[in-house]
Formats: sequence, C-alpha cells, structure tokens
Amino acid sequence: MKADSKIPTIPIFGIRVSKVDMAATVAYLTEAVVTREPHQVITANPIMVMAGLNDPAYMNIMKSAELVVPDGTGVVWAAKYCNEPVAERVAGFDLLHELLRQGERYQWRVYLLGSTPEVIQETAKRLQLQYPGVTIAGYRDGFFGPEADEEVIHEIVSKQPDLLFVARGADSQEPWIGKYKTRLGVPVMMGVGGSFDIISGKSRRAPKAFQKLRLEWMYRLLKEPTRYKRMLALPKFVLKVVREKDNVTKVEQNAGIH
Repeated sequence: MKADSKIPTIPIFGIRVSKVDMAATVAYLTEAVVTREPHQVITANPIMVMAGLNDPAYMNIMKSAELVVPDGTGVVWAAKYCNEPVAERVAGFDLLHELLRQGERYQWRVYLLGSTPEVIQETAKRLQLQYPGVTIAGYRDGFFGPEADEEVIHEIVSKQPDLLFVARGADSQEPWIGKYKTRLGVPVMMGVGGSFDIISGKSRRAPKAFQKLRLEWMYRLLKEPTRYKRMLALPKFVLKVVREKDNVTKVEQNAGIH
C-alpha cells in the first residue's frame, strides 16, 4: 500500500481512525520511509479522544496526524458499535516492534526520545541487541523543556533516522511531534507512551490473559492506582458513544489518510 494512497478510516468524533490491520499499517509506513514523507502516527485510545474533545488544540493535533491507529480497545469497540468496524486493534507497542522487524530488512535508522536517562539507555541497548539489523542512531531522555527543543531537533535531524519513537506521555509527546514534525522531517514519528519502560524491564506489559480480554487498562490501573483519575475518561467515552451513536461517525465519513 503506497503512502500517497488512501487508507480507509472511520471518524470517531472527527478523528480519522485507520480501519486496516497491522500488516497493512506496516506496509503503508514502509512506503512512507521510502518516499521520505514525514508521518505522525498517533496510537489513539479513549483517554486521548476525550482529551481532544475537551481541548481544541489537542483535537487539532489528532486531526492533523497523517495516521491514527486504533490502539485502545475502547476505540475498536466504538467503531464496531457504530457499524464501521476496524480490521483489528493496532497496539502501539506491537506496531513499534513490527516496524523494527521491518527495519531489519531495510537497515533503517532509529532515534529514541523520552523517559529517564536510565530507561532510555537500557531501551537502546536492548533494542540494538534484539534487532541487530537496525541502527539505533541516537537516543535522549525526555526530561527537557521548550528551551532545549532547538538542540533536540538539531540532534535528531543530524542522525537522519527513518523512525522516531517518542515516550513523553500522551499529553506532551503528540503536541511535541505535531509542532516540529515538518522540521524533524522523519518519515515515521510515533508517540509510544510507556513502551520504553516495558522494553527496558522497568515495568511489565499486561499478561496475555488481560490482553485477550481487552483489559490491559485494568492491569495498568491495578499496578498504578494513581491512574484512576485518567481512567475516568473510559466510562465517559463509552457513555458518550452510546448517547451519540448516530453522530459519532458523521464527520468526514470514510475520509482517507493522505
């Protein structure tokens, strides 16, 4: 699938969510690397959708992303509930690894940005060992303010990566990528949340049983009870979809990602 072709999408409250499966997603992003066209990839979940509905600036970032994949099971459910099902859940953690597997075939360069100095260093080390055909071109922790943005951008551009993974939390990583994606010029730029914590061994991903039951959110809540305030967005999202079923997908129906 060519990066300049359209990917079928379903608009969830105006956010164009991809309907294709993991394989087609990877094929699309592989072509993006070939064409060198900057693509911001957002791994959408209900918390992010609700954040967008409450913050026009954040909504604009989600709407302007070149690709939004259905990461959260709530987003997958909403699409099906509105009779516009997506092919499957495309989890950001899995997409990261699928892209690195593809990167081994094409000897891609990767830049890692975010988390703590210890976590990012261990993540870079482990990924280089796991994917020796990929070049970890550079990495940096995520503890920097706006005053360091120019330095960070210069560093990333100088390494000429094909993939840029950013782990700074959904409230800051998506806006940061959205603000600088044209200057960064990286073909695939994706926010990956807590993925580096899992890769480095600092934390564990939800067991397979939780994943199969689509209860990864519950596992995270059990491990981190302080997340409960953020998790309140989940029932609010479900209620909003149920109440507004006829209007959820009306905006930009069947629009394509360019």
